Amino acid sequence: MAEVGSVTIVMVEDEDAHATLIERNLRRGGITNPIVRLNNGREALDYLLGRGAHAGQRRPAHLLVLLDLNMPEVDGYQVIKEMKEDEECRVIPIIILTTTDDPQEIQRCYDLGCNNFVTKPVNPQEFAKAIQNMGLLIDIMSFPCCT
Repeated sequence: MAEVGSVTIVMVEDEDAHATLIERNLRRGGITNPIVRLNNGREALDYLLGRGAHAGQRRPAHLLVLLDLNMPEVDGYQVIKEMKEDEECRVIPIIILTTTDDPQEIQRCYDLGCNNFVTKPVNPQEFAKAIQNMGLLIDIMSFPCCT
């Protein structure tokens, strides 16, 4: 298992304002890990599976994916599904970070294989606190090698 400091956070978020808030509040929560921002599910799958613009590139050995569900091109559900079908990616922890709070959608994510589900609060202060708390969780997690 990897130490927290050696884990690269892959943030898949199509909204620039949300991505900025997430990163800012992770940093406020003490997270200093590298963060790779990807704008949609297609970019995420290309990065994680080493295809498209990322073909032939070596990704970090220890990853954590923060994944939005509602994105253009390929949604978060498809990203989870394809990650869990891949021999190397299936061990990468996935935290869903989305505005959806529908119990059926939450269950669907867990059924597909996500590890945690965080609903983005609408209130900016609550959102900041939720992300900082997520940073505390990340700080104590152990991460498997995914290469």
